[in-house]
Amino acid sequence: MGSSETTGETQRLDVRDIDGEPFSHIMSAIGELSAGDSLLLVNSFEPVPLYDVLKRRGCEFQTTQVEDDEWHITISLR
Repeated sequence: MGSSETTGETQRLDVRDIDGEPFSHIMSAIGELSAGDSLLLVNSFEPVPLYDVLKRRGCEFQTTQVEDDEWHITISLR
């Protein structure tokens, strides 16, 4: 199960230790965001297929590669 914590208006979701597909965990966390809130998604790879889903949901995102196997994607509602 992924770890999740809230710090002010930014929620952090680390999906690297989730067994199986993390998509439902990510969508659930995004669904809990209010306008102005953001989600820091930590993943072991760049989740390129997620970008189209985020655009369709009206989210903005910024991706940063922190390590070879660690990517941070900051997702916010428009």
